[in-house]
Amino acid sequence: MRILIVEARYHSHVADRLMDGATAALDQGMAQFTRTAVPGVLELPGAIAMASQHRNFDAYVALGCVIGGNTTADTLFRETCRGLVQLSTLGVAIGHGVLMAEHERAALALADEGDAGGDAARAALALATLRERLAVL
Repeated sequence: MRILIVEARYHSHVADRLMDGATAALDQGMAQFTRTAVPGVLELPGAIAMASQHRNFDAYVALGCVIGGNTTADTLFRETCRGLVQLSTLGVAIGHGVLMAEHERAALALADEGDAGGDAARAALALATLRERLAVL
């Protein structure tokens, strides 16, 4: 299975932890993966949309973090989620690992203890496997 991990690097400490979880899960699932980075979470849907046009990957893992409890942070998170969900409804297999937290400490806890990156990678693998099963039915 070929997976593309797209990570938003804006909060690099959190992104590193998300990536650690995602790569560990993909290694455990014996998937081949490629990593690429975008500046922030709003670029995640666009990057995955561009990559999916080439059909080189079976699934995608979107990783990123929005920190803050204000309207701007909420808008960034919601619009990123909306873009990722829109792509998924078009048949793009995406594991969603975008976090929202009020402060960096909470985001790190979600990334580490919650294993958000690993969960996103496992979701991507599950969706890619589902697609394979549906193709033979």
